[in-house]
This record gives sequence, structure tokens and C-alpha cells, in this order.
Amino acid sequence: MGGGYWDTSAYTHAANARRAAGQADFGHTARMRGLPRDQRTAADSLNAFGAKAREARDSSEHPNSTPIAVLFDVTGSMGNVPVTLQKRLPDLLGLLTRGGYAQDPQILVGAIGDDQYDSVPLQVGQFESDNRIDQQLRDLYLEGGGGGDRCEGYALAAHFLATRVQLDSLDRRGRKGYLFLIGDEANKARLYARSVQQFIGDDQTEDLDVRDVYRRLEEKFHVYFIVPKLTSYYDEPWLEEHWRAIVGERFLKLEDPEAVCDLIALTIGIMEDSITLDEGLDDLAKLGSVSGAAVGKALASVGIAGTAVATGGVLPADL
Repeated sequence: MGGGYWDTSAYTHAANARRAAGQADFGHTARMRGLPRDQRTAADSLNAFGAKAREARDSSEHPNSTPIAVLFDVTGSMGNVPVTLQKRLPDLLGLLTRGGYAQDPQILVGAIGDDQYDSVPLQVGQFESDNRIDQQLRDLYLEGGGGGDRCEGYALAAHFLATRVQLDSLDRRGRKGYLFLIGDEANKARLYARSVQQFIGDDQTEDLDVRDVYRRLEEKFHVYFIVPKLTSYYDEPWLEEHWRAIVGERFLKLEDPEAVCDLIALTIGIMEDSITLDEGLDDLAKLGSVSGAAVGKALASVGIAGTAVATGGVLPADL
């Protein structure tokens, strides 16, 4: 996957056409909300059940693919984040490509819910380089559920990516992809076998240790967890302690929820040694973004220029 090129004009034309016709940007969500709960499903392009692979491949068009996966918690208030990203896609792709932040970026989008309570707790698209990124974003089902236990199904998504993703960047050049998990709660105590069976389709017979799931994931991705300032959990010490035990310094607190695209772009640019933090903030200012202060604080506070990752940390005892 990953052929073609992003076309901002086509994106703008399609958005204007939907607006003129009175159509929702997230059409699949609108359709699902009109159905009984037991009939709600993921869009075909994002259905994880039975999926064999998600691939970021090199090609003559894109010989040095850079895999970027962005998965959102779409429970409760978090459902606004993919809406923001969809609106800011041209800026994100512009920084990554025309800004030279990353070579041949290929972006996969997905959504995370609660695998104990939600109808559609896992949605994962393909790695794409063109306007299919926008289409897959708009195909997300923003379920808005959750179970109220301060935990969501992040580990189910992590297991899917660890076992399904194939990256030419890793196999050919020894370069991991980038994964951004965007949420505001913790992992569940274990990844339950029944969840893997029900939502991925694997013949899993035993529950999985969450630490092992993320260790396998780290073999393929640099994993970041972004918590936007949306809920009362934003400043909770237990949330930061939980995720720092998993991703180390790649736990990013973002004061401006509208700045998710900006934070992703600058993080990649810095880690690819394409820009400095100051250069990235200057680029945001030129785009007319007012999020520079929030992005700079998120990155500077965790020493993003470093590369240390907690790969063997112990999860908090309450898991």
C-alpha cells in the first residue's frame, strides 16, 4: 500500500462539496448512529477482524517509506480529536512532505474503544500516501462509548499492530515506524483472550501480559502516547505513571487539543533530524498556527531530542 500523492486541492474540493450537499464529514459515524447498537460495525476499510496485514511498502514513487500510525481513543470526549486531525490534514502532510520533515511518509489511521463494553473497539486502516488518508479518517466510527473504569482497549490495538504490520523501512533499512496513541486513560489489567478472538479473529486461548504486548510493539515502532487536555485525567499522576512505565519519555502532555497535528509533525521532524524544535515552531508560526507554545512545552518538557525509551519498565502494581 502507500501509492500516490497527497492533493490538497482535491481535499478542499471534496470538503466543499460535502458542505454544499449538507453531508457529514464523518459519514460512517452518521450512518452507524442511525442503526441499533448490535448492527453497528467498522467500515470495511478499517475492519480489523480477520485482517492479514497492514503494510508500509517502498515503491518507485516512494522508495524510502516512513511509516506513521495514528490511533485515537474515540470514547467520550476524545471523539473530537480525529475531527480536528481531519481538518488539519493538509497542514500535517505539508510539513511532512513539502517541509521535508520525513521521507515518503505513509500514514495509517485507526480508532480505539473499550473492548469490554463497546461494539467497535478496534478500527485500523492501511498505510497510505495520498487522499485515501482523508477517506479512512472520515470512515472512522466515532462510537463515543467506554466503560467508566478509567481503562480502554489500547493493548488490543497494540497487539494488532505488533502482529500484523509489515514495514519495508524496518526490514530493509533497520528503521522503525512511528506510532502515536492519543488518549486519556490507562490500559486494562490484561489483554483478554476473548477480546483478541472477538475483534481480531485470532485463535488466542490465554490472556496476554500488557508489558509483553508493548515490548513486541516496540520492535516495530517508536511508540508515543499523547494525552490532550480534554478530561479531568489530564493532570492525574496515576495516568502519567502508568504510561511512562510503558513509553518512557515519549509520554506527551498537550495543553491545546487542537494542536495534535502540529505535535505529530514536529515530533517526527525532530526525531528524523530534519529540523530543530525552534525551526519547527517557526514553521508553525508561518502556517498561522497559534499552538506553538503548547507544542513547544509538550516536546521540551520531555527532552524529545533524546532517544531513550523505556522498554523494560514495570507497570504499576494496580494493573
